[in-house]
Amino acid sequence: MAKRKGVYNAPWEKSFDRILTPLEEFIHRQTTSGVLLMICAVIALIIANGPLHDKYEHFLHTQISLTFGSRAFSLSIHHWINEALMAMFFLIMGLELKRELLVGELSSPRQALLPIMAAIGGMLIPALCYFVLNTSGSGAQGWGIPMATDIAFAIGALSLLGPRVPKNLITFLIALAIVDDLGAVAVIAVFYTESIDLQALAYAFACTLGLLFLNLGGIRRSMPYAFVGIMLWVFMLASGIHATIAGILVAFVIPIRPKFEPNLFISRVKDTTVKMQKSIADTPDIIHNHRFRSLVSSLGDGVQLVQAPAQRAEHTLHLPVAYLVIPIFALANAGIPIDFANFGSYLGHPITLGVLAGLVLGKPLGIAGFTWLAVKLGWADLPTGLNMKHTFGVGLLGGIGFTMSIFIADLGFAGMAQDLLMAKTGILLASAIAGFGGFFWLMFYTRD
Repeated sequence: MAKRKGVYNAPWEKSFDRILTPLEEFIHRQTTSGVLLMICAVIALIIANGPLHDKYEHFLHTQISLTFGSRAFSLSIHHWINEALMAMFFLIMGLELKRELLVGELSSPRQALLPIMAAIGGMLIPALCYFVLNTSGSGAQGWGIPMATDIAFAIGALSLLGPRVPKNLITFLIALAIVDDLGAVAVIAVFYTESIDLQALAYAFACTLGLLFLNLGGIRRSMPYAFVGIMLWVFMLASGIHATIAGILVAFVIPIRPKFEPNLFISRVKDTTVKMQKSIADTPDIIHNHRFRSLVSSLGDGVQLVQAPAQRAEHTLHLPVAYLVIPIFALANAGIPIDFANFGSYLGHPITLGVLAGLVLGKPLGIAGFTWLAVKLGWADLPTGLNMKHTFGVGLLGGIGFTMSIFIADLGFAGMAQDLLMAKTGILLASAIAGFGGFFWLMFYTRD
């Protein structure tokens, strides 16, 4: 071990620091998640239209089972991704929404009304556009597909414009996308649940009460919430309600307030530091200095308790969800086999047209239209520095449906391979059009 100025380094530690620091800086850029999603979507498309297609499909349908005594719990890899990993995505989404409701852009009624109105318009008008083209038949089940906005892609595209874009516009997009996703969650829970097992639902309700009990009891450690949350997920899955809703429920019961106020914590840190210095002066050998180790442990507990558990959970899960869970979802769901000889018939299919109309036309018209209505009626004001051209550009970016749209398509067209193919084709094409359209619209109207 090498020592320098009170810091111990393993032989290779500095080398690893030099490698990881630029990587960490790259990961924290806002555009990274969207770029990674795009790369994974392209890879999935290449695999689905290449010689590895059969192996790709076989792999996704491979069953993975968990056995408890005589009971077996089995899901395909595709379902583990869509049901289990995506519950983590919904957990993050719920934590973001909770934060915005309590201390963010949605914390006051007047602040919240503008993005809420924009989100409502961005859900109703796209659904209506889709339904006009699919009023009957199996295609009618896909009306929820164009309601969703992919936050990572939309924010990533907007961030590419850099300082040309007012910061208020990014905040506005984030707020409306969070409300939009909450609406998508409600649609999934109410309209895309086929049958309900009341006994399993009762157990899920008991788990929810258990989580609430932990909150009211002042439990701020992560493990109890994780354990009960996993049980809630299992019972939600068994009940027939989509298991990812468990992520939202867990998010809403994780405490948002820290145990200690910052000033109290700082005072305790100063007091503990003095005690640690005295302890080291009395017993320099820290291996045998039990008092010093006890004080360090106490300081570590304080560091945990001065942070809001919900904030800590969001910070911990953000990177694995954004850079692992969502890319894996893209790899598992964006693989669409394209028959180029019949691609024209794909574009003429009512489901494909409905998704295109909803995301490319319905989103900007709904978001910009309802924003204009809220301002015109005097219910809210546009944020400083923004105008209706900005909101229309954001509306175009809102048409990037990708993650949530594919997710809803999988639910709405379960067991209907051809309809699902048309829906995914529409989602990918519409998301590309909306992304490029929104980017160039805002680039043109934010020129220096």
